[in-house]
Amino acid sequence: MPIVPVRNLKGEIVGEIALSDRVFARPLNEAVIWEAVRWFMAKQRAGTAATKTRGEVSGSGRKPWRQKGTGRARVGSIRTPLWRHGGTVHGPKPRDYSYALPKKVRRAALAVVLSERLREGNLLVFDQFALPSHKTKELAQVLATLGLAERKTLLVDSLENRNLWLASRNLPRVKLTSGHGMNVYDALYYETIAFSQAAIREVEAILSKS
Repeated sequence: MPIVPVRNLKGEIVGEIALSDRVFARPLNEAVIWEAVRWFMAKQRAGTAATKTRGEVSGSGRKPWRQKGTGRARVGSIRTPLWRHGGTVHGPKPRDYSYALPKKVRRAALAVVLSERLREGNLLVFDQFALPSHKTKELAQVLATLGLAERKTLLVDSLENRNLWLASRNLPRVKLTSGHGMNVYDALYYETIAFSQAAIREVEAILSKS
């Protein structure tokens, strides 16, 4: 059972927390991570690319010239794909790229990534993210104190923490999410994951079901 120190926003250790082996001591499984990231990226695709077929481009359907006797190649329409401004053959059409992935697989993948972050020493737990104000400057100073100013950091806490939500919006390397909103892509992209005590218990309860 991993034991993780609990810090305050000054970086001082104020306690410790025992985490579940089922969630934070998973062996590395690259296959399940790949599946979850592929699923996540597919869901992000807009699927709005579109081209027009010969039936959709503008232009007359009239035959440009008679079939024989002109010396030119036979043609039936100026909208043929062989001509400039003609239609596109087998071009992309709007479509949905998303597909279903079992919830257990998604949860297992996130648990594997969090376990790896913990082994790396890049998973931090704080007693609470209680900022004195909603100013970005305040959060930037806290991150500098913790040595996270130059690192991509994922903050995990309740979105009802208004000061933290407002303060984090203008920091390019920082993202705030809730325990329910965590995903594998963010857990991989951000170098450091900082939880509040309440948030890590929430995530632990969710991922224990995998």
